[in-house]
Amino acid sequence: LLKVLSRIDSILRSPRAPPSIFRPSKGPEIGQGCGFEHLPLTVEMWADQLSALKDLHRSLRKLSLELVPWNTKDPQDNRESVQVEDLQLIVDAILEELEHKEKNSQPQSLQTLSAIVSHFQKLFDVNSLNGVYPRMNEVYIKLGEMTNAMRNLQELLELDSSAPPTVVVDTVGKLCDIINKNVTEQVQQLLGTQDIHSIINKLEEHECFFPPFQALIQDLLRLLEISNMDDILPAVQNLK
Repeated sequence: LLKVLSRIDSILRSPRAPPSIFRPSKGPEIGQGCGFEHLPLTVEMWADQLSALKDLHRSLRKLSLELVPWNTKDPQDNRESVQVEDLQLIVDAILEELEHKEKNSQPQSLQTLSAIVSHFQKLFDVNSLNGVYPRMNEVYIKLGEMTNAMRNLQELLELDSSAPPTVVVDTVGKLCDIINKNVTEQVQQLLGTQDIHSIINKLEEHECFFPPFQALIQDLLRLLEISNMDDILPAVQNLK
């Protein structure tokens, strides 16, 4: 037993042991000066630390799976105990991956952002960086107006809200064709002709007739001292 205790005591006295673990004996006991009375507390503390290492190992493994999910190798898979080296390997792998990401992602992000801004300038004819934000606001406002207009047209035309703009435009075009056709038919009925040349002739006749007629009416209104054309006939009858 003394041999075992001496061995433990030598370990406690080792430069590798934490300085706060070994404390010299204060009394004339067996093995005086070896600090054996503190061995149970020291061993208990070591047992607690080993148990804590297992908990820390599990936590680091979870963190590793989150940050480095493709690195599934566990250096402690085939051993019951956990060593500090195992934890250090996991930490080193995580740090290496983070450093690699930081080195590769930052220049790429700056390059990507620069390409996005340049593309925006080309698409919306922006000559300087100072004009990017105002043009973005303008595009946003115009997009909102177009979205509202498209929504209103969909409701007026009784189309589904998912109808694409091409369907809305086609429907409006068909309505315009129907309206134009109806207007043409009404003009033909009004002028009493189905021939476009006859319509043109009638319009030319009206163009020749109305200016003199309008001048005559203006003269009558002035002579009869009235302002309404409907009062011309009663005024003439009064003159009789």
